[in-house]
Amino acid sequence: MLAAVADPIRLEVIDRLQREGTRCVCDLQPAPPIPGNQFSYHLKVLRDCGLVTAARRGRWVDYTLAEDALDRLHAALPQRIGARQGARV
Repeated sequence: MLAAVADPIRLEVIDRLQREGTRCVCDLQPAPPIPGNQFSYHLKVLRDCGLVTAARRGRWVDYTLAEDALDRLHAALPQRIGARQGARV
């Protein structure tokens, strides 16, 4: 899951959804825009790890931050940091 948010584009999507709530895919495109197929891949990675959900609305797709996404990310960080620190001792 941490690998999914290690990419700056995916991290920006998570941040925007957390700040702004549900957004249409057209509103999430980063600036400067990247090709649609590349952006779709980034969204797929986030969907596949359960950090975002998608809902079709006619021709549009709305993305929402999963209800437990931030809790899961926060829970993953201390485990990784603690494991890494423990390895150095």
